[in-house]
Amino acid sequence: MLSKHSYILALSIHQERLYRIGGIGNYLICKARPPHEYNLDGHNVTALDLGASGINPIQVEQLHSMSQYVEPLTKLMVSLPPKERVILVAHSITGAVISIFMERFPEKIVAGVYATAFMSGLSSSYSTIFAEINKRLDYMDTQYRYDNGPKNPATTFRFGPKVMASNFYQLSKPEDLTLGYSLVRFSLVFDFDQIKLTKENYGSVPRVFIVAEQDHAIMWDVQNFMIKNNPPDEVKVIKGFDHMVMLSRPVELFSDLQDIAEKYS
Repeated sequence: MLSKHSYILALSIHQERLYRIGGIGNYLICKARPPHEYNLDGHNVTALDLGASGINPIQVEQLHSMSQYVEPLTKLMVSLPPKERVILVAHSITGAVISIFMERFPEKIVAGVYATAFMSGLSSSYSTIFAEINKRLDYMDTQYRYDNGPKNPATTFRFGPKVMASNFYQLSKPEDLTLGYSLVRFSLVFDFDQIKLTKENYGSVPRVFIVAEQDHAIMWDVQNFMIKNNPPDEVKVIKGFDHMVMLSRPVELFSDLQDIAEKYS
């Protein structure tokens, strides 16, 4: 049971700082209200910037492992009191992160929510999902760095304005796209499959997938692929929003997340 002091966590995605204005579900980029924590019907809401993301001061050159990247969430999970439990909400690639934390801390997680996110699992690995996306997504002006040499895979990447406008923000307001691109940073390419997921741990945590029908980054058929290969406990659909659901349909997302919080607590 979620106590009034429990956290509902939302991870920052696409290297942007996402704040929850008036509760978990507004998911708007906040320019004027910087606190990390908000309150929703008695629950504290915490937004985290992972390593080299958002306003996290660590630079991508300082990241040498996935454990460093997820350290902010690790610290928070470890610091929770024994009876404290959380709902993890992820968007985009951070879905792979909460899958790992569901494996590591199943007793502390009430549910995992994947808002058009990588729902890696027992029969649908991160690399498999990524391969499905790569078959369909035109990366356009995305920039890559090859710190291990041009003959080796890229080590870091950063989305460009064209791919963000066409595939991530096509239904969002122009000012949100402008702000988003001003905050985007180079990201490391991680192997999220290095942590093996098990039925006993990961499989014991309820999962909810929120479908984005107009997502041009994680397209509908990829979302459907994840749902069919790794069925969640519940699927919710919000019509008419792009990959940046927290910007293009914040009210609808808020409603869904509030329902989830009430149901699984």
